[in-house]
This record gives sequence, C-alpha cells and structure tokens, in this order.
Amino acid sequence: MLAEPFIAMRSGYLMHRFIHRLTKGRQPAFAYSVDGAETGKVMVAEGLGVTLLPDYSVIDDPVERGGVITHRPLAAEADDVLLTAQHARTRHLKPGEVRLSPAKSGYRSRMRSLEVAMRPIPLPEIDSSMIELVGGKAAGLGEMIRAGERVPAGFCLTAGSGPLPEEELLRAYRGLGGGPVAVRSSATAEDLPEASFAGQQDTYLDVEGPGPLLDAVRRCLDSLNTERAVAYRARAGIGEAAMAVVVQRMIDPVAAGVMFTADPITGCRTRMVVDAVPGLGTGVVDGTAVPDHYVIGHRTPPPAAPGGCLSGGRLAELRDAGLRLQRHFGSPQDVEWAFDADGTLWLLQSRPITTLFPAPPETGDTRLYLELGHLQGMLRPITPMGLSMIKLGAGMWFTGAGARVDPRDPMPRLITIGGRLYFDLTDFVRNAYLRRRLRASLEVYGPRVQGAVERMMGDPRFAPRRGLPFRLGNAARMALRVAPGAVAGLAASLARPDAARARAHRALAEIERRATPPPEPLTSAERLRWVVEESQRAVMSVDMQGLVWPLATGMLLGAAPSALLGGVATGEELHAVLGGMPYNVTTEMDLALWRVASAAREHRDLFATTPPEELAARYRAGDLPDIGLAGFLARYGMRAAAEIDVGVPRWEDDPAPLFATIANYLRLEDPELAPDRRFARAAAGAEKMIGTLARRARRARPVRGRLATFCMRRARKLTGLRELAKFAWLPALRAARHQLLAIGADLAARGLLERGGDIMFLDLAEVRAAVHRGADQRDLAAARRAEYERELRRVIVPGALLSDGTDVEALAPREPAEEGVLRGMAGAAGRATGRARVIHDPAGAHIEPGEILVAPTTDPGWTPLFMTTAGLVTETGSPVAHGPTVAREYGIPAVICVRDATREIETGRLITIDGSAGTVRLEPGDPLP
Repeated sequence: MLAEPFIAMRSGYLMHRFIHRLTKGRQPAFAYSVDGAETGKVMVAEGLGVTLLPDYSVIDDPVERGGVITHRPLAAEADDVLLTAQHARTRHLKPGEVRLSPAKSGYRSRMRSLEVAMRPIPLPEIDSSMIELVGGKAAGLGEMIRAGERVPAGFCLTAGSGPLPEEELLRAYRGLGGGPVAVRSSATAEDLPEASFAGQQDTYLDVEGPGPLLDAVRRCLDSLNTERAVAYRARAGIGEAAMAVVVQRMIDPVAAGVMFTADPITGCRTRMVVDAVPGLGTGVVDGTAVPDHYVIGHRTPPPAAPGGCLSGGRLAELRDAGLRLQRHFGSPQDVEWAFDADGTLWLLQSRPITTLFPAPPETGDTRLYLELGHLQGMLRPITPMGLSMIKLGAGMWFTGAGARVDPRDPMPRLITIGGRLYFDLTDFVRNAYLRRRLRASLEVYGPRVQGAVERMMGDPRFAPRRGLPFRLGNAARMALRVAPGAVAGLAASLARPDAARARAHRALAEIERRATPPPEPLTSAERLRWVVEESQRAVMSVDMQGLVWPLATGMLLGAAPSALLGGVATGEELHAVLGGMPYNVTTEMDLALWRVASAAREHRDLFATTPPEELAARYRAGDLPDIGLAGFLARYGMRAAAEIDVGVPRWEDDPAPLFATIANYLRLEDPELAPDRRFARAAAGAEKMIGTLARRARRARPVRGRLATFCMRRARKLTGLRELAKFAWLPALRAARHQLLAIGADLAARGLLERGGDIMFLDLAEVRAAVHRGADQRDLAAARRAEYERELRRVIVPGALLSDGTDVEALAPREPAEEGVLRGMAGAAGRATGRARVIHDPAGAHIEPGEILVAPTTDPGWTPLFMTTAGLVTETGSPVAHGPTVAREYGIPAVICVRDATREIETGRLITIDGSAGTVRLEPGDPLP
C-alpha cells in the first residue's frame, strides 16, 4: 500500500512517503524516505503530544529486528519526518533504540496541531493503519476493498488543517466521472470498536456538481464539532478528533439496509439480523421506515421465499458477505449494503457492533455463565490482579479444607467476561440431582436471573448428563476436615453468643496482625513471595481463625424466623426484626463517618462547598482543620467501592468520596433524620416487634413460637457479624496492594512497566515473569488498562450469559407492565415517597436529604450515602447482599432487581417505593431540574 500525504514540517510542505506492510498477527513494518534519502529526524506523536527524538537514519523492519530503530547521528541537520501514533510510539528510550508497537485503541494524536494538509486519496490506497489520517469510515472502506469486496468507487479527503484544497478535490471528483455522489463524514474517532458514532456526523446523498460538492464537504467538516458530536465523544471518553470526508459514487438501489452479523438485542454470535427497505436504506438508518426484518443463522440456509423485498438468494449472499467481513475484521460487524437493479450487492460501510457485551471464551461446548459480582455490589470490571488474588486466596482455602486443586487455577469455573466475574454453572444445571435444588439456591440472585436459569433447564443443550460437577474425593475430605469444627463452633456460638462475638473479634485482630509484611528493606522478589505465600494465609484458614462459626450461626438465626413463623408473621414484620442490628462493622463505619461530619459542622462552608477532589488534595497536604478523619481512615481507610478488587484505590489512597459524603451529611438540617437517631429508632422498633411476634406466635404455635423467639433474641447478638468476614479480608488485600505497588514502581524504573500502577493489569504469574526473568509487560498492561477503562463505561451487564454471547434474560418475554409501575424484588420493608437521585458511582456523589437513591448496585462503599436517603432502588442485588442488609438496619425501604431502573427513572422524578411489595411507582408530573 502506498500513500503520499502532505506533512507540514518546519522547513515547509514536503512530500514524504509512508510504506506500510500489514502482516497478519505481527507488528507492521515501516520505512520512510525524504527526497529519496533515508535520513531525517523522527518526530513521533505519542498520546496527545509530540515527542522530538534524536537524529535517526535507517528504520529497521520491526518484524525482523524486534522493533528497533538503529541510531546513527547525522552530520547535518535534516528535515523532520512524521510517524503518527498509528504507526509507532516510544516507550522508555534506551541509547540507540526506539521500540515500536502497533497503535493501541485510544491513542489519538492532535492532527490539527501537526498541521497536516488535507488532500484526496483514492479509497483503494487506504487501509486500517491510516485511521488517523482518513478516519474510521474511510479506513473501513479501504479494508473492504483490499479484502476483495465490492465497494462504490470513491476517494477520501484526509483530515488536516488549512484551506480546503478545492482544485484537488474537484479533480478527484471529475476522476470519478462526476455525477451524483455520496458525501460522508469520516472522523478519526468514528467506527471504532468501542464507539460507533452512528449518526453523530453528517452524510449527504445525491450531491451533484462542483458547488454542491464543496458545500457538502464543508458541512461534513463542520459536523465534527456539533453539540451532539461533542457530547457523544465526552460520553465515550474520547477527547481530540479530526475529520476526513469520503466521496463515493451513488448507487441506485432497489433494496438497501443494515445487517448485523450478531444479534444486537440478545448478543447471540451465531445468527445475524437484516433490516431491509425498497430503495435507499436511509429509512432504516434514521428509523423513519418500518423495514422488513430477517433473522439468519450463520450455518443454516435462509428460507427460499422469506417475503418482503429480499429473496432467499439475496439473504444468502448477504449472510456470506457478513461472515467474510466478520472474519476479516475479527469481530461482529454492523454493515450497510445495497442491491442495484442488476442484482449486484454493494457494501457501503462496515464497522464493529459496539453495543455487544464481550463473548465468553471459546470452549467448543454450549455453556451457561452466572454473573457473580452483583452479589458483592460490584458491576464494574475487576482488574486482572484482583481476579488473580481472589483465586490465590480461594486456592489456599480449598487446600486447607482438604481439597486437591490445580495451583495454576484453583477455581477454573470462575472466569472474567468483559472484565466481570462469572461462574460456569453448566455442569450443575446438567446434573439431575443438583438442578432440582438450584431454584432455591438461586433466590439470592433475584427473580430475573433465577427465571433465566430455569428457562435454560428446559433447553435440550442443558439436558441432564451423567457425572458430578465436583470430585467425590474432594467433597469427602472437606467434610471430614470441616464438619467437626463446624458442629462445635455452631453449638458454642448458639449457647454463648456474647463469648462467640468476642471470639470473632479476637480472630479479626489476629488476621490483621498476620497481614503485616516483613520489615523493610525488601526486594521485589521478596515482596512478591510474601504476597503469594503469606498475605492471605491467615484470612484464608478454614475457620478464619475462629471467625466463621459465630458469623454462620448469626446468619442461620437471622433466617430461621421466616421458616418458623410462616402464616404468623408478615414479611414486613420479619424485616423489622432485623432493623437497627448491632455489631455490624459496616453500620459502625457509617456512624463513625457521621461523627466526623458532625465535627466538620464548625467549618461547614469549607466542607460543604469545596469540591471533594480539592479537599482530598488539601487533606494530603495537611491543610485542613482536624475533624477526626485521620482516625477514621486508620480504621476504615482500607475500604472503598468494589473493595474486594485489590486493584481498586482505597479511601486511604483517595479520600475524595468521603468528603463528598460529608458534604451530603452537612445538608441534613432535621435532627430527627440524623443517622444515629434513625438507627436507634430502627433498633427500638426491632425489639418491640420481637415482643409482638413472640406473644402472637406462642398463642398460635407454642413450641415454634418459643423457638422463633429464641432465634430472634439470639440473632440480635450475632447476625450483625455477617459483614465481618469480608471486612477481615481487607487488611490482607490492603497490605498486598501496598507491596504490589512497590513492585510495580520497581518494574517501571526498570522499563518493564509504563507506570507502577499498571501492575494491577497483570496477574501474579505475569508479575513473576517480570520480576524474575525481566519480561517486558508494558504493552500487555497498557492494552488491558485501555480495555478496563472502556469497560468502566459499560452500564448493562448480563446476569446470565451463554457461551455464544446470548444474554439469557433478553430471551424472556416482557411481563405486562402496570402503567407507571416498575417491578423488582423486596429488599427492605417500608414505603417512601421522594425525588429520585440516579447515581452510577458513589465517588463524589451528591444526594439531598430525603431523596431516594437509584443505583445500578451497591456495596459497603455505597452505604455512607444511605444515611440521609429516604429509600433505595437498585437494578441488581439480593436480599442478603450488603445494600439491602444495611438498608434494613437503617430502617429505610429498599427495592432491588428493578430492571433498567437507572434508565427508566430520571433524577428529580417523584417516586414512591414499596420495599415489601418490591414496586416503584412513578408519580405524575415532570422531574425537577
């Protein structure tokens, strides 16, 4: 491929030649020439800036010579040569070399600041390596032509600055034969794997003649910075962009439309969807037409007479083209197409389908995966190091319990898809004995996920098979090792709950003591050995140093009254018994933060009006009044949202979320709504309800009534410990995090990582390779960080997923909805009416007293926000998860598992929630601004 763009250099405009060779599965090769001489200064655009490198001469082939540019000082000053970030980027330059790597998604050079002149390039001379010059649409068209597909003839006016090259543009237009053309925007941030920019920039059809052509091109260039395009880039996390323009001959179609090579609704990768209309396909793209809709299997022939404007033969031709494009681009594609009067298929555009949730890894079998993160209130992606540490700890526990596991992957059924934690449930569903018991165990996932799994039980692909999903030997050894201690621990806790609670706190202190790393100085190898072998050893003992059995006893006691008082007590009354539960470490943390906020009232203006990020910076600089935050962080600084991920910063790393919460607390004026008073009222109400139910139950069922009363009284002493197990894990994760960041800083200093924090985007085996063998992990960590940051913006995460990418919930028919009512699941009893506050991330969240918090999910990092809210609504969750549990203890109603709540409910909308019925009613009237 040969292209000759004008590049503005300090000495003026010179013609430079970029010679590209794309080698499948390998790095691109590069060469350049300046007026025929292979000499010059290399200027590499990196990220959003430009780096001027020392003089270089020959650019060696990165494929053959490991990506090194040899250095030979030049005797005389030479002109600069530009390699864009698409071709190369520098990393920790060493004397005599520059390492090259293919461009990573997200790297964008400021084309305008480089003063690249616009000029037309024929589409056949374009490929994907030129996206910074020609934009996403043109790069895709060029790739289709190079793959042998039929694309309307045309050219691309490259992105750049300066005046519009009208003569060159019109000369290229005349080269097409004149006549009607399509003029289409092609932004450098368009048609990307993570952002399609569909409809965000302008397209003009049937443009004919020099004047209209120049006018359409100018309007396309101007559409880069329309309000909608700027807003879209901001939402997608894309900063600078430049605009190129594609000009192509118009096709006069008899039918046209759009084809998705994967189902965009269900995510299924084994069937495609085609929408078609007679004539131009603009009605499909802009949604103004009702198209003929076809669903085609990848491996099954379409019907011979499908009806509508497409025949079976044309559908087959479209399917084959779609499969070719998907193979060529390496991902499912969104394809625009047209058939002309001669029956010729023209491909007008191909771009990635950006809305698909990533597909599970290929296994050769149909598998069913269950999302686990929402049980911990974590819908954000987990870092690779976070998953690696979880599996390391699990392996320690299983080994201690007597199981034999693969040390390389002790939990092979736990995988990440789209960075989220999923569990492979397939072998459990296929077991005739276990599948009958799955329904009850899946209740904690909520009705949507439970229903999705039940539907799969009727699918022939998940019919029962012989065999167990675990080894009987492992189960027997674990039972023999764990059962004696379990019986003794449960009995002792039941008999002496106060002593059991004290024993649990002694266990916590012992775990914290043993999570202390060796004294400094330490080498990276020594730090890594401690992280792998010692950091989680105490917390992953079989009984967690004696903590497990008091906690398990409390959870059993908390659940027992529901079974014993069926028909005697309502669900709302049983929820009330759990209100204001003492000894919950998360509740104690929230009340401690309330006391910090109370101390801040003396400086209310400072803490209520200063941005949280500025307060955090001033706190680290020692430039804030003492309100007791240091003491709070000493105890709870290891906490954060998504705290089970060692890769996530803690409050001690960034206290800005705490300052945002303190500002929320300072807005509370009514003393009766103060969190400590609300908690005390909930506790008093629980004690009163126990008395009421005890009297009622003894009259109705004397034996059960006495047993239920005993359980309720004991529950008040032990059930609050349920949060302690997770809290006990945090000291080990905090200590391991500190050691890993120190290792990361060392690897960055050695040029093996770009920055120290990138260590969280490696797993422990990859860190070991860097520490012990000097493996360069920069590109791997950078690619994973970019993928992680893209996934952070994803708002919809399937609860159950098939191995072909199908979102199982999407297969279920929508239940008839009552007008203005959203249905979910009871989380915490009670009713509340208030304005909704939709929040996606607790960091820096603003919520007014009396508002109802609407969130995708919650975990302990969210619970400080509960203290001034009137109620809680979440899209996911479980009645036993952290959010609903803490809501019950504060006495606020909660409705969980409300599908699409953060999209169906607007901030400012007046809503009424019923935590017993599991409903959210949208009250009449417009939302407040």
